Amino acid sequence: MKHIRSVTVLGAGTMGSQIAAHTANAGIPTLLLDLDAKTAANGLKRARKLKPDPFFTKHTYRTITVGGFDSHLAQIAESDWIVEAVVEQLAVKQELLRKVEQHRAQDTIVSSNTSGIPIATISEGFSDNFRQHWLGTHFFNPPRYLPLLEVIPTTDTDPVVVKSIVAFGDRVLGKGVVVAKDTPNFIGNRIGLYGVMRVLEQLVNGKYTIEEIDAMTGPLLGRAKSATFRTLDIAGIDILTHVMNNLVTQLETDEERAAFELPPLIQDLNARGWHGQKTGQGFYQKMRTDSGTEIVTLDPQTMKYRARTRPQLPALDNAKTIDDLGTRIRTLFTGKDRVGDFLRATLTPLLIYSAEVAPKIAHSIDDVDRAMRWGFGWELGPFELWDAIGIETVLRTAERTENPPVLIQSLLKKTDDAIQFRPSQVEPAGPELQLLRRAKDSRPAVKQNQGASLIDLGDGVLGLEFHSKMNSIGGDTINMMTMGVEEASKHFDALVIGNDGPAFSAGANLMLVLLEAQEENWDEIDLMIRSFQSAVLNLRYADVPVVVAPAGLTLGGGCEVVLHSDRAQAAAETYMGQVEVGVGLIPAGCGTKELLARFSSQAPAGATDRLPYIQRAFELIGFGTVSSSGSDAKQLGLLQAGDQITMNRERLLSDAKHTAMHLAKTGYRPPNRRTDIPVGGPDTKAALELGVHLAWRSGRISEYDVHLGRTIAHLLAGGDVPHATSVSEQYLLDLEREAFLSLCGQQKTQERIAHTLKTGKTLRN
Repeated sequence: MKHIRSVTVLGAGTMGSQIAAHTANAGIPTLLLDLDAKTAANGLKRARKLKPDPFFTKHTYRTITVGGFDSHLAQIAESDWIVEAVVEQLAVKQELLRKVEQHRAQDTIVSSNTSGIPIATISEGFSDNFRQHWLGTHFFNPPRYLPLLEVIPTTDTDPVVVKSIVAFGDRVLGKGVVVAKDTPNFIGNRIGLYGVMRVLEQLVNGKYTIEEIDAMTGPLLGRAKSATFRTLDIAGIDILTHVMNNLVTQLETDEERAAFELPPLIQDLNARGWHGQKTGQGFYQKMRTDSGTEIVTLDPQTMKYRARTRPQLPALDNAKTIDDLGTRIRTLFTGKDRVGDFLRATLTPLLIYSAEVAPKIAHSIDDVDRAMRWGFGWELGPFELWDAIGIETVLRTAERTENPPVLIQSLLKKTDDAIQFRPSQVEPAGPELQLLRRAKDSRPAVKQNQGASLIDLGDGVLGLEFHSKMNSIGGDTINMMTMGVEEASKHFDALVIGNDGPAFSAGANLMLVLLEAQEENWDEIDLMIRSFQSAVLNLRYADVPVVVAPAGLTLGGGCEVVLHSDRAQAAAETYMGQVEVGVGLIPAGCGTKELLARFSSQAPAGATDRLPYIQRAFELIGFGTVSSSGSDAKQLGLLQAGDQITMNRERLLSDAKHTAMHLAKTGYRPPNRRTDIPVGGPDTKAALELGVHLAWRSGRISEYDVHLGRTIAHLLAGGDVPHATSVSEQYLLDLEREAFLSLCGQQKTQERIAHTLKTGKTLRN
């Protein structure tokens, strides 16, 4: 394969600048070009202001060099991969690529980020060498956060080029890569936009409101929280129009073109300039009121905005009790109510269309499912939905039992109990993807309870999976952590802690803490803290290496688990921090102790003033700082130099397993217990408390924040020691526990916990 060590992006618009941001996230030197250097610099500046942030850290943009087509195009000769991302006009792309052809090296790969223009058409008339190194690479917006990368070769593309881009996209950029056929709008948009059209039909015919449709096409259906119309507002109704119009001009049959013709409602919105979020109004509008802001909803019949109404759909409320997504969708689909009517009217044609078009646009039905999961955030792709609802049910609803799509006829397989495409879910694209699910499918759990399970990951590695709500840590999880260390020490070579959920762990079970505090069961809370501290220390001093694989939210107790691993193998998208102060508490699962030990030990040998180092721990805890990425967690000191980052989330546990195996094979020995952690004493405490006082005087924190700040200062200074000295690990753990218990008894702490549990937000009382 060709090694890609440098990238050029042509076009510093919304997509081009974000593609450059993500190659920079991956540590690849990137050249960003536009008409001139000023235009490119402005594009990069706009990207730095985008929300969500396309960069892993605030300094990542510095690895991007900007320039202009007018004076810097010759520099592309140094690039291994050139990505064209200019305006979606064939003539403009071809004119620019003619210049690229003159300057590129003979082995440089060139691709287009077009979302719909045929890849082969763009390269017509170019040299054989150019066409052999030419293909489509369609990123989904925003490139950092949406996994899907569609790779579209032409008949002229060298297979080595395809293999190189697929490997680079997968392992270096962390993308879910699907190789698509060179057909209009490729896979994701072809299927996704067809589904959007069927939903728009149900809105236009007046049977359902915008709120009802968004309630039926959101998380309960395994889709994003933004559902349909909030998503369209975010993406831009003008962009939807452009993509749809482009697609219609390329489709082959009148019947298919008619299926993608936008209704007059969309034309009306465009004519009014109501393009969605960027213009302040679309299907929804945010209005300022005397009490703040209010979201109002478009009435398509009057084209006026009205107050939002809560959908009255009992079937959705009932479905919330069904945990299994496939069962939930099947129940809703077959319901004899308005929800069932809607899903039969929208999902049925979508599934039929997916089956009819799949052979034209994709190399397998699995690739169709992956494209929709990775690009549109569907938990189940179209063919997984066929299986979940039941193939016979779908065909009967579509009145196609006698003439099913050709693909359905060829893929149907009889089993003892039903007709289905495959006996289980879609297989991942590679043997190292979704390691945990493969392990669970192939062998029973070693041990399990409501909060966690021990899974044999193979090759002498035991896995510990959290699976409570948001993977919060309660008694069941703590017990399984303890059993995991015991089991791994007896029968395995290493222990890996991780899961496939969106959050590694949102922290301790706050509801349990609040209930015990309100009942004044202080002994119970003390026992909980002692148990968790013991379980965390067992990880640190286990006889076998412990590798933790954080991803997504890794907060509070979840962060403390990571801090006490031998190695962390973190996902690129890891949002990690000790956030206990937000609920009026302090890290008491060894977190305060560990951050103090980690930063205090960074002071040079013989240093008399450790305040600058201890202050880093104070700020992380006191501000409740959460990393913006795995890379940022390293910069903050929450991850250490030896910890690694995995770009592709689905490879995370496989990478963690390999790290654990390497530690085991190279003669692992557990560390010695700490007996000499440096603390600053009264001088450090006074300095930290002064900072707290000044923050209060300036109005930046509340009086209760002052109390919390002083508590943290007391801990990090070593409690009541008379001077700077060294203390044992257990001494600091006792201080943690005492402080936690004291804070649990405070009314304002209980108010903070209750507010967070109710609203998901922090109360600054």
